[in-house]
Amino acid sequence: MCTDDTRDPWLPDRLLRTERDLLMPLLRRTPEEAYELRTACPGWTARQVLAHCGAALVRIVEGRLEEGVFLPEANACDVAEREEWPVGRILDELERGLTEAGPVIADREDGCLDAVALGEWVHAGDVREAFGEPGAYCGAALDLALPLLSVTSRRRETPRLVGVLADRDDHPVSLGNPIEGRPAARFHGDAATLIRIYAGRPLVRTRYELTGAAEHELLIYR
Repeated sequence: MCTDDTRDPWLPDRLLRTERDLLMPLLRRTPEEAYELRTACPGWTARQVLAHCGAALVRIVEGRLEEGVFLPEANACDVAEREEWPVGRILDELERGLTEAGPVIADREDGCLDAVALGEWVHAGDVREAFGEPGAYCGAALDLALPLLSVTSRRRETPRLVGVLADRDDHPVSLGNPIEGRPAARFHGDAATLIRIYAGRPLVRTRYELTGAAEHELLIYR
């Protein structure tokens, strides 16, 4: 059974606004040619990832949430519509979305849009990694992302996992839902690697221990 009794409706807003303040200065000063670099998202450049992020958030802001809106086909259409936009316009839309989407997400009592905010943060990591920046899937907003991952992992019905994060003073995190007759899985590693596993990002050059679950069982974006 998935429970959301610990949901903080304003957590996505805090994450989005924090990420805005961290990410936008980097994006504004990055040379335009860097936006054509490939990311961990198959087939998408940094420019296309950011176009998707801005489009998704502004859809939330404007209430354009028709059925299937965040499925791959719809995402690809949003990106294609922005193919001729200058980079500056893409960044302006993204900044608007990061600023305005949080209160709309908070107003949704079902919490169904919370995972979008977490996804935006993960995509920021995709772009940082493509740009060769430190702190991809980690950084100053991690303290907001981890509790949102906890909520999202329960909503997405992943199995219970206790993670011991070596780069956070071995502080344990609890994710997913208990399954009768199955002990909780265990993870030992750094926080960024834990995020990579749940978000389905490449695990090249990572080092971790995972027992009691397979990586594919922990995916929150499928």
